[in-house]
This record gives sequence, C-alpha cells and structure tokens, in this order.
Amino acid sequence: MPEIVIKSEGQKVAEAGVESFRKDLGPFVVAAETTRMAMLFTDAGVTGNPIIFANDAFLDLTGYARQEVLGQSFNFLMARGTDPDSLGRIEAAFAGNRVGGSEISYRRKDGSLFWSAILISPVRDESGDVVQHFASFVDLTDHKREQAQSKMLIDELNHRVKNTLATVQSIVSQALRNTSDPAVIREAIESRLFALSRSHDLLTRENWEGAGLLDLVKAALEPFGVANGRSERFVITGRNIRVTPKVALALGIAFHELATNAVKYGAFSNKAGSVLISWKTKPSPEGDRLVLRWQEKDGPPVALPSRKGFGSRVIERGLVHELEGTVDLAYRTDGAVCTIDFPAPIGARHG
Repeated sequence: MPEIVIKSEGQKVAEAGVESFRKDLGPFVVAAETTRMAMLFTDAGVTGNPIIFANDAFLDLTGYARQEVLGQSFNFLMARGTDPDSLGRIEAAFAGNRVGGSEISYRRKDGSLFWSAILISPVRDESGDVVQHFASFVDLTDHKREQAQSKMLIDELNHRVKNTLATVQSIVSQALRNTSDPAVIREAIESRLFALSRSHDLLTRENWEGAGLLDLVKAALEPFGVANGRSERFVITGRNIRVTPKVALALGIAFHELATNAVKYGAFSNKAGSVLISWKTKPSPEGDRLVLRWQEKDGPPVALPSRKGFGSRVIERGLVHELEGTVDLAYRTDGAVCTIDFPAPIGARHG
C-alpha cells in the first residue's frame, strides 16, 4: 500500500482552501465532481504539487477516502519501480512543457496495481500565472491486461507455428529420402499432414489447453477405423487423461504411423487382425509415468524390417525427443508391439 505521508502545515493550508477553490471555479468543479473520469487539482504554489481536489471517480479508482488524499503529494500513489522516463514526463508537464500523456503504474490503497494514462494541464489566474494543475486519469488496467494476454497468445502461436513447420519439414524431408516416386511422395506427405491436421482440429476445439488421450486416439485412428470398416478391430482401454498440446501432436503422428504400418504389413493387412491400445499411470522415483501400449494380434507373421522407414524413425526418435521418454518398438512374430513410457501429466491418477 502506498505510504500516507504526514501532512505538513503547507498541505493543511492547501486542504483548508478547498472550499474557496470550489467557489472560485464554480461550475467547472461541479462538472469535475460528477464526471466518471478520475480527476484532481493540485496546488502549483506548494512543493510536491499537493492535491487540493479529487473527484469521486478518482477515489473509486484508488480506494482512498477524500480526507486521505487531500494535501498529499501528487506522486504519493506511485508504485515502486515506476519508469523514470514516465516520472520525467510528469515533471515536465508540471513545469509547463507540452508532452503527451504518460502511462504510469500506480498502487491503490489495498496495494493492488493499476495502470493509468494521465494528462496534466495548467490552470492560470487572470495574470496568466499558473496557480493549479488539473490532472485527469484514464484507467488502462484492462487494456494492459489484454495487451499482456495478446502478447502471450502471439508468443504461443509463434511457438506452435515453429513446431508445426519443423514437423512438416521433417515429413517432407523423410518422404523425399525414402523414394523418388512422385505419387508415393505425395501420398506420404498428404496422409501425414492430414494426421497433423486432425490433432490440430482436436486441440482447437479445446482452445489449445490440451486434449483427452482417449479423444486423441479416436481422432488419430478414425481414418483407419470407421472409414475403412475396421472400427471393431480396435480395442481401446484407458481413461481420458488430459495431455498437453505438445504431447497430443506427437502422439497423433505416432498413432498415424503405427496404423499405417498395420495396414501395409501388420494386423490390418488381413481380415482377422486387431489392435489393442491401452495405457496406465505408474509411480516411479522420478515421478509418475504414463505407459502407453500398442499391441497387434492375429495379423500375418511379422519379421524385423531390413531397414527403418520414416514411420519407425518418427516413432522411435521423434517421440523420445518430444515426450522426453522412452519408446520400445518390437516386431514380434505374433504382431508388432510399441510401448511408450513418458512423464505422466500432472493430476493423472494411477491405474
């Protein structure tokens, strides 16, 4: 809370002169008292420009009673660490130099901060001498809060765009590395961009605050399920644990790669195969972990690939980097099994 300075004799004299000040300026003071804009007058003849009038809007803005304000220095509301340049602009305004409004950080009586733009104008007597200063305050607190929110959103958007572009760059690079067939390259790029888009759509519906893991799995696998008559060949067990946007994007691509591999070589390359997808949290000395398992069964016999394709690299390298966890991709004869182990989201229960 700003410190209330004990009033000097000069300030007491200034306070005592409020009634005569009100009579001298008459209708103008009445208008200032009733306007919704915070306003005050200071005595130009006393050091520190003590306040000799403050309207109700100013008192509402600052939380002070009128008797706590009258006689105080104009700068008594200043918050610690106020920008020296702004203070200089205020001093210049009191000195009669024409300067634009300054945005200043103030403290209310309860200690809370607020931002205000101030405009200071001289009040002259019949001889042209400055006898008072008139100051008006425009509360910018909501505007500053919106600015900070907008900056945060823009920074977050920039971060997302950079991550997305990095993912797209990797998709294109790997697709070009694996083949020279234009049709195959196009299909590889388009399918993975669609997978990325589905994760983005899910996160957008959730205002990019995260996504439920069950919702994410269903969204990622929808093109491989209902659209292709395989919905009953997915068995998914696990609570709808919320994961961060970063985790959601990484897992969305990974599930697409696992399902694509299952269609080409695994459980979905015949009519009998199925995929079991499950996850649970478990405690560990370093903190709770989320263990996710993709297990194929009843597909054709599986053999270890002669070389790792794009999908395998995305799963084994990309997930490790993005999730800060471990990935075990095993090609068992009875079906591929992928186990993903990474730090559990905050608040996830065991089981």
